[in-house]
Amino acid sequence: MPNHRRNDSKTHSIALSGLLFALAMALSFVEGTLVLPGLLPGMKLGLANIVVMYALFFMGPKQALVLDLLKALFVFLVSGWTAGFLSLCGGLLSLLVMWLLYYHAPVRPTWYILSVCGALFHNIGQLLGASVILSSAVSLYYTPVMLVLGLVMGALTSITLRALLPALGRLGYNIKEK
Repeated sequence: MPNHRRNDSKTHSIALSGLLFALAMALSFVEGTLVLPGLLPGMKLGLANIVVMYALFFMGPKQALVLDLLKALFVFLVSGWTAGFLSLCGGLLSLLVMWLLYYHAPVRPTWYILSVCGALFHNIGQLLGASVILSSAVSLYYTPVMLVLGLVMGALTSITLRALLPALGRLGYNIKEK
C-alpha cells in the first residue's frame, strides 16, 4: 500500500508539472502578444515567472529549474533564438538568486523581496545576454529602465502569486512551502 501512495504522489507531481508548464506557455504567449503603452521594446510583464516562483516555493528548486528551462525552450520555439537565449539568461540568473536567498540565506526573506530580487536579476541576466549577442556593452545603457521595471513587476508578481494561493488551495494544490 505505501508504494501505491508514492506512485500517486509522483503521478500528481508529474500532472501538476505539466499543468504549470502549460500555464507558463500560455502566460508567455499572451505576454508576447500584449502591446502596452509606455513599455519599450523588450519589456515584458513577467507573468510566466509566477509559475516558476510557485514551483520554487512549493515543489522545490529542481522542478523550478525544469520549468525555467522548458519556458526558455518554448520562447525559443515561438520567438526565435535571440528571445530564447535572453529568456534562458534571465530565467537562470533569476532562479539562482531566488534559490540562494530562499534556501541558503541566514534569514528567509519575504516573498515580496524574493520576487523583486528575481525580477531585477531576470532583467540583469537578459541585459548581460544581450551584451553577449551584441558583443558590446551598449545594452547596459538600458539598465536603469529595466531595473525600475523589475521593481514594479517583481512587486506585482509577488502580489499575484499571493492572491492566487487561496484558489489553488481550494483546488487541491499544495500551498505549503517546501
